[in-house]
Amino acid sequence: MANRLASATSPYLLQHADNPVDWWEWGPDAFAEAKRRNVPVLLSVGYAACHWCHVMAHESFEDEATAGYMNEYFVNIKVDREERPDVDAVYMSATQAMTGHGGWPMTCVLDHDGSPFFAGTYFPDQPRHGSASFRQVLEALVDVWTNRADDVRDAASQIREHLQVTGDLATGTISADLLAQCVKSLTMEFDGQNAGFGGAPKFPPGMVLDFLLRHHARTDDPTAKRMVDSTCTAMARGGLYDQIGGGFARYSVDAGWVVPHFEKMLYDNAQLLGLYARWGGNRIAEETADFLLRELRTEQGGFASALDADSEGVEGKFYAWTPEELVEALGPDDGAWAAQTFEVTAAGTFEHGSSTLQLLTDPEDLERLEQVKTRLFESRASRVRPERDDKVIAAWNGLAITGLCEAGTLLRRPEYVDAAARAGELLVGVHLVEGRLRRASRDGVVGRHDAVLEDYGCVASGFLSLLQATGDKVWLDRAEALLDDALSRFRADDGGFHDTAADAEVLISRPRELSDSASPSGQSAMVHALATYAAVAGSGTHRDAAEATLAVLAGVAERAPRFAGWALSAAEAMLEGPEEIVVVGRPGPQRDDLELAARRRHGAVVLVVEPGREDIPLLVGRDEVDGRAAAYVCRGFVCERPVTDPGVLGRP
Repeated sequence: MANRLASATSPYLLQHADNPVDWWEWGPDAFAEAKRRNVPVLLSVGYAACHWCHVMAHESFEDEATAGYMNEYFVNIKVDREERPDVDAVYMSATQAMTGHGGWPMTCVLDHDGSPFFAGTYFPDQPRHGSASFRQVLEALVDVWTNRADDVRDAASQIREHLQVTGDLATGTISADLLAQCVKSLTMEFDGQNAGFGGAPKFPPGMVLDFLLRHHARTDDPTAKRMVDSTCTAMARGGLYDQIGGGFARYSVDAGWVVPHFEKMLYDNAQLLGLYARWGGNRIAEETADFLLRELRTEQGGFASALDADSEGVEGKFYAWTPEELVEALGPDDGAWAAQTFEVTAAGTFEHGSSTLQLLTDPEDLERLEQVKTRLFESRASRVRPERDDKVIAAWNGLAITGLCEAGTLLRRPEYVDAAARAGELLVGVHLVEGRLRRASRDGVVGRHDAVLEDYGCVASGFLSLLQATGDKVWLDRAEALLDDALSRFRADDGGFHDTAADAEVLISRPRELSDSASPSGQSAMVHALATYAAVAGSGTHRDAAEATLAVLAGVAERAPRFAGWALSAAEAMLEGPEEIVVVGRPGPQRDDLELAARRRHGAVVLVVEPGREDIPLLVGRDEVDGRAAAYVCRGFVCERPVTDPGVLGRP
């Protein structure tokens, strides 16, 4: 059979290139082949760092008998959800509608028009815990397709009609009162014992915490600050955080942040990097930034999508330790001390007597701690490393650019800003093709799939972060081009946006996600970018678009604030204007102190320039005061008197 995945840009597809399954990439040729053979389409969706995707691949897709059955009775399509979020969104909605839940690996069976009549997630190779085996599922589906064609048509028609229900969304206002009510709702869902929200599994709620930080800055609400402080502390001290290498795992399988699902995703670490820098967790921010630069940066200057959870076929093997392994790496004295310090027990907190590393309290000897961490890091380097998904996703690189700019300016680490700028240049030089953004690249070669709304919003925000970090107007111009393209091709009649462009590939429904999940929705990412651009450029058009999109998000913010954190964060900033701060002065300690005080104001748009710059609307008429660097603060179309004292500019 032809190896159709061998030339894919997706590492996930390449992982399956040697399967005995006759995989196709998503496209019209696969559906034409299914129609020619009169067989259904089996759609399998996953991603490279997905542990259970690997399990199903090993159990079923690498099995000759199972693959032979799939090849005889189906046309099989493999999709990387990170490369084709539009396809994933459509069929995840179908899976959730048909089963009540979703996740990856996702398995859907489709008719020749792409309408699903069956959906599920992971299926084992043998019947387990009341679940049918994958082979049993396949045989039942073949029977239905062959002998019950009317049932197939009815099921496919019903789910297609369900997915195609469209119309303008009800709009509302995210007011100060609603924001306060959202904080109360979050308080009800807050885990007072372990921090975070809800129970297991527990995901890092970075966008919600950013909203709470901004809400506290505006209102001085102690409850909001308490939830931020306890959650940031618990995540950083638990097994979710890599105590010796930096960076966060995707989520905790338990409520107490002890055992993570070990894959490390770029989108999580990019967002948490900025959050910890803004919160004041400087060590965690620096270690996470260093992790990004060391382990996720590609040769071309972008950032890879993820590190796998598994190594040597075992989840967490690279990260977990036993007391004996600590002694072997450190010697008996330091090994025993490290076991006590990092909660490594004989019974183990993870699997097979191993433990994740936690730092629940700081030891008295911090110098010894750093030495032990360094030696454990060096020892761990001899282990087999998890695989890296090295494709570059536009949206997630936009998030990384913003996080690195925030950490670089707040922590005074210019090398982080330099890394962000290099990633930005990669997006411009590789991902922008004839003025339009592409979703992914690998090894400096752009993929063929168009960008979706989240790419436009996150990359535009990243470019505006580079503008604020460097003062270089080129990033403003580049952000403007992206935003105007999005306004032209993605806009919905109700004032919000669709996730795909008007001229994108037509699927059975046009996806439109309103909720934030592990990363911002395209809608909320666009609100941030539009509002920031409007503040810098003085553009009423972009401000109006931000407000209209935020109105579309009001319903989800009111119903489920845990899943609207980035929209709520934008609303907090827009209640403040957002604040526009220009620091003008020659380089030196006084300007540096003014800059730091300005950047610590949550949600503010900050530009720092030398005297004489008026090439950006926000800079017009700004100059030093009596030969000293000065900060100009405006909010809500009203400007205060310029200040030269950082203490006056700063806020608690």
